[in-house]
Amino acid sequence: MNTDTIFNISNAADFEAMTFQIFKHQFENNRTYRSFCDLLYKHPSDIKRIEDIPFLPIEFFKSHEILSNNNAIQETFTSSGTTGSTPSKHHVTDISVYEKSYRRGFEYFYGNIENYVVLALLPNYLERKGSSLVYMANDLIQRSNHAESGFYLDNLTALTQKLIKLDQEGKKVLLIGVSFALLDLIETTQFSLKNTIIMETGGMKGRRKEMIRTELHQLLCNGFGVAEIHSEYGMTELLSQGYSNGNGIFKTPPWMKILTRDPEDALTIQTNGKSGGINVIDLANINSCSFIATQDLGKVYADETFEIIGRFDHSDIRGCNLMVF
Repeated sequence: MNTDTIFNISNAADFEAMTFQIFKHQFENNRTYRSFCDLLYKHPSDIKRIEDIPFLPIEFFKSHEILSNNNAIQETFTSSGTTGSTPSKHHVTDISVYEKSYRRGFEYFYGNIENYVVLALLPNYLERKGSSLVYMANDLIQRSNHAESGFYLDNLTALTQKLIKLDQEGKKVLLIGVSFALLDLIETTQFSLKNTIIMETGGMKGRRKEMIRTELHQLLCNGFGVAEIHSEYGMTELLSQGYSNGNGIFKTPPWMKILTRDPEDALTIQTNGKSGGINVIDLANINSCSFIATQDLGKVYADETFEIIGRFDHSDIRGCNLMVF
């Protein structure tokens, strides 16, 4: 299958046709996903709507090898997780698909990467191997073609000076950072940025107390002197990202779709406007699994934008007892 077709989707009919095609491919070639579908008595002949497709619980990436071909693995992305927990592993047999996905996804929402100086404040991700976020950020830094672009670990003083200098020079800056590190930065300096996008990627990772999005974004808006905080919605198990340009409302690129499932019945897809478990269709996951039931709670709106409102804890996960196979 020509993966360029995935990234040239332009309407709902194209998306639906490609979704059915990829479901059939993964049903036939992904042993773990096929076993899961068999246990649910779901066969491609039973699938009449996108909502009929089984969504694989994301925990399978911790316990099984999720692959839809026999090609050599080029990269393995791993989740950070908490100490002592089993990390998720996303085996990627064609890294060019991931590169196309995040490059075109970024361009879809933000335009040409060369228009930005890209600064990445991702200390906890840089301190370990296998981060898909670091892979993406590093590539965006390289493709920005700005000598000022780069990663920052603990040197907040140098980052502060560079942010102020670039912003005053009128250069467009994208600062992408993990939440706790962005909070660390604004505790040292009160900024008043006019030409900078602040994008948080979530995650306190045990460094700070968790806080609700509105509280976090208000602190960051005040600290950086900006009107909105942008956000990236991505994870190890996905090769595509959603983006928010403020208020925690995310949009997806045309090859990605968000649905919600009934919190009490994991196999039932809800209508838009109800809170439920987030299910993701990510067609860029063609070589692993494109149909993922995440542990996030959220809501999808009529215009297909969505927001994340929390997470299931393990006691709340229902309908996933098939994981024992």
